[in-house]
Amino acid sequence: MGTRRFGRVNWLGMTTLAERETRRFMAVWSQTVMAPLITAVLFLAVFGLALGTRRGEVMGLPFLSFIAPGILMMSVIQNAFANTSSSILVAKVQGNIVDTLMPPLSAGEMLAGYLAGALARGLLVSLPVLALMMLYLGTGLAHPLWLALVLVVGSALMGCLGIIGAIYAEKFDQMSVISNFVITPLTFLSGTFYSIEVLPPAMQALCHVNPIFYLIDGARYAILGVSDSSPWLGMGVCLAVAGALAALSWHWLRSGHRLKP
Repeated sequence: MGTRRFGRVNWLGMTTLAERETRRFMAVWSQTVMAPLITAVLFLAVFGLALGTRRGEVMGLPFLSFIAPGILMMSVIQNAFANTSSSILVAKVQGNIVDTLMPPLSAGEMLAGYLAGALARGLLVSLPVLALMMLYLGTGLAHPLWLALVLVVGSALMGCLGIIGAIYAEKFDQMSVISNFVITPLTFLSGTFYSIEVLPPAMQALCHVNPIFYLIDGARYAILGVSDSSPWLGMGVCLAVAGALAALSWHWLRSGHRLKP
C-alpha cells in the first residue's frame, strides 16, 4: 500500500489518478457520454408516445416533466457507479491494480482520485441530459444550486458504492450480480416514474429507507420545485449514507482488503 503520511497531501499523485480516471472514460466518450443521452431520449420518447397526455398530471405536473428529473438522476448515478466499479475491477482482473497501490498514495488520496473520476463522469453526463430536458420539455431550474449539490452527493455516494462493489467482487459475474440485483432494483423502485403517495403504506416505508429515492426526489425538487419528502431530510440521509460508504471504502483501500495479490 501507499506510504502513510500525516499533515501532507500528495497533490501530484492524487490529481494524476483523477486525470487517469477522467481520461479513461473520455477515451470511449461515445459509450460513457452519448449512450446515457440516447437512453434518456428513448425513455422520454417511449413514455411520450405510449402515454402522451393520457397519463394525466402527477403532483400537478405533466407526466413527462415529472419523470424527467428522475431520468436525469438515474443517468448520473449509474455512470458514477460504473466509473469506479469498472476501473477497479478491470485492474484487479488484469492484475495491474498494483500500479495504483504501489505509488506513495494514502487511502484518502486514492479515494479522492477515484471519486473525482466518478464525479466528472456523473456531471458530464448530466449536462446533455439536462439540456435535452430544458429544450424538449421546456422545464427550468427551480433551485439550481440544490441541483448541483444533489448531483455531487449522488455521484459521490454511487462512486463509493462502486469502489466497495469492485473491491468485494473477484470477477465480472459477481459485479453483475451487484449491479443487477442491488443497483437496478433500488433505482427503479425509487419513485422515478411515480409519486410514492400512490403506494401502499408498507411500500412507502420501504422507499424511505432507499437513499436513491432521496436522490431522485432531490433532483425533482431542484428542477421542478416539488417533492415527495423534505429535501433537507433527503439530503441528510444521502450525506449520512455517502459518509458511511466513504468510510468503508477508505478502510478497505487502507487495509488492501481483497486488493493485494
